[in-house]
Amino acid sequence: MTAIHIIGIALLAIIVGIPIGFFARKKVVESRVDSIEKYSKKVLAEAQKEAKTTKKEAVLQAKDTLYQMKVEFEKETKEKREQLLIQERRLFHKEENLDKKAEQIEKRDGRIVEKEKTIDKTENELRKKENEYQRLIADQREQLERLAGISSEEAKQLLIRSMELEAKHDAAKLIRRIENESRAEADRKAQEILALAVKRYSGDYVAEKTVSVVNLPNDEMKGRIIGREGRNIRAIEAATGIDLIVDDTPEAVILSGFNPVRREVAKVALERLIDDGRIHPARIEEIVAKVGKEIDASIKEAGEQATFDVGVHGINQELVKLIGRLKYRSSYAQNVLQHSREVSFLCGVMAAELGLNVKQAKRAGLLHDIGKAVDHEVEGPHAIIGADLAKKYGESNAVVHAIAAHHEEIDPESVLAVLVQASDTLSGARPGARQEMLESYVKRLEGLEKIAMSFHGVNKSYAIQAGREVRIMVEGKIVNDDQAFVLCKDIAKKIEKELTYPGQIKVIVIRETRAMEYAK
Repeated sequence: MTAIHIIGIALLAIIVGIPIGFFARKKVVESRVDSIEKYSKKVLAEAQKEAKTTKKEAVLQAKDTLYQMKVEFEKETKEKREQLLIQERRLFHKEENLDKKAEQIEKRDGRIVEKEKTIDKTENELRKKENEYQRLIADQREQLERLAGISSEEAKQLLIRSMELEAKHDAAKLIRRIENESRAEADRKAQEILALAVKRYSGDYVAEKTVSVVNLPNDEMKGRIIGREGRNIRAIEAATGIDLIVDDTPEAVILSGFNPVRREVAKVALERLIDDGRIHPARIEEIVAKVGKEIDASIKEAGEQATFDVGVHGINQELVKLIGRLKYRSSYAQNVLQHSREVSFLCGVMAAELGLNVKQAKRAGLLHDIGKAVDHEVEGPHAIIGADLAKKYGESNAVVHAIAAHHEEIDPESVLAVLVQASDTLSGARPGARQEMLESYVKRLEGLEKIAMSFHGVNKSYAIQAGREVRIMVEGKIVNDDQAFVLCKDIAKKIEKELTYPGQIKVIVIRETRAMEYAK
């Protein structure tokens, strides 16, 4: 077979195969289309069947939900209906009660109207009787005035004056009796007077003399002073025994304590810590110990200087230290060490004038307030404490007695005791010595005398003892002995009400009768 024959056979086979393949492919496609149509119809039928089932279930569920809602609605409606019935019954009862009350009020109003008519009638009758009584009283008064020869106003004034004099006389007797009885309670009254003196001055004194202020470079320093969890401030308070107050005061902290020496140690130590910048417990204890030694040396030096200045020698070293501690103590804003020097000088001057022992007088004057150096540590008056200290450290009996008697805790029994008492009063009471301006001092004295002169019967008044005492002279013909006690009380009350002053003021009313005649 040749190549041409093979090619011809192949062409023939291709020509014959193409129609056959086309028809075969067409049959396959048609069969696939038929199967797809059948599957589609089957899926559609199943979907329709499932949709019908879902629809039925949804309808049933909706019907069930509607039924439940209907049941709940009927239940709520029933409950509200019952509540409305209950409220309706309550309103009905209230209406019935209101109707009853209205009836009662109407009946009561009727009774009130009847009573008002009766009262009006009674008032008219009483008014007529009152007019009749007033006329009768007026007639009787005219007859009495005509018989007595004085008017009713004059008689009233006489009666009032008589009753006033009688009341004053009784009051004076009562006051004298109370004064006599109160002498038996002298200790209690003395404590009340001391409390009064402290109360009148404690405000300024405590605020100014028990605290010290330390200035800070900035407010951030407060946090460093307090330290982590407050360890620094606790260390300062434990080392010094002084309370450290850190508040809103700008760039300052406050040291509070009654011991002036400890407070000074705390102040100097804190200032050095601030300047140094290293603030921690170990450094705090180191600085406080160092400053304490310096303050002790300063105290001793101040005491020695004071004894040298007044010319007193041979005093026990413990007393010298106590004298030095007075440098940090104030009384009414007057430095106690300076006050002691003044008293020593005044005692020496007066002792020289009287021809007494000048050295002993100066010694007693310098030591008279030594008890104030430890009065916050020992109970009792500072004069008694000072006397015990002086006796303990070898001072003479005369000096010990003068110290104990300078505030009359015991009666003065020597001229030296009286000198110390007078010098102490002079140093503390002179104008300008304590926290009081001269102008206010003079005004207070003038006010004392003016108050005393404002009372009837007062002839003269004198403010003495730097305003601590006022003496009043009364006319004997106007003020009797009983009235003098009443007048003294009234003047003291008016002074308490109108004046402000430290301590207390003694009011003395003096009444005397003088008879005078000339021999010719």
